[in-house]
Amino acid sequence: MKDNVSGYIDHTLLKANATKQQVIKLCREAEQFNFASVCINPHYVPLAKGELEKSSVKICTVIGFPLGANKSEIKAQEAKKAIADGADEIDMVVNLGALLSNDEKTVIDDILAVRQQTQGKILKVIIETAYLTDSQKISVCQMAKSAKADFVKTSTGFAPSGASVQDIKLMRQTVGEEMGVKASGGIKNLQAALDMLKAGATRLGTSSGVEIVTEKTVK
Repeated sequence: MKDNVSGYIDHTLLKANATKQQVIKLCREAEQFNFASVCINPHYVPLAKGELEKSSVKICTVIGFPLGANKSEIKAQEAKKAIADGADEIDMVVNLGALLSNDEKTVIDDILAVRQQTQGKILKVIIETAYLTDSQKISVCQMAKSAKADFVKTSTGFAPSGASVQDIKLMRQTVGEEMGVKASGGIKNLQAALDMLKAGATRLGTSSGVEIVTEKTVK
């Protein structure tokens, strides 16, 4: 697994101050190290599409990011536009307020609205584990599965904490083997990446992809 870890990585740059030059660098690194995708804000999808047109690296972007509080129809149109611009994968933030209000219908309808616009593309649902109890994590994973999402994902990277081995195990146990589980938030070195994969993650969201595969931060 160590030798193939690069193929699990979504090489990520979602900072508000990310520049065109930084996104181009991200794309070049992703191609060099054979990462699964680049994960960027929607504005940069056309740029990444041009940079990676002859590459096997996928283009991932985020929807309703980072709060998840947009109206469902806005999220759906955002996803539709992102795909038209060249996105292969969509990471949407769940309606966290509705989830914490026990409004299951709104949460599911929100995911379904985006799912309708992303047929044939990978849809990942960010559940933002830092704000949830274990029972809430289980519940929202079940909702994402019922809405036919392809992955559940731990975190945006903007919450107080990110991925944990315990959460990955719980999410994997909940969704079974047929769904993907993306660990994201705080994965800074090779050992952390391997721990997440061993726990059941099938994708890793990190801005430290180069450091992970070159083991520069491993102690």
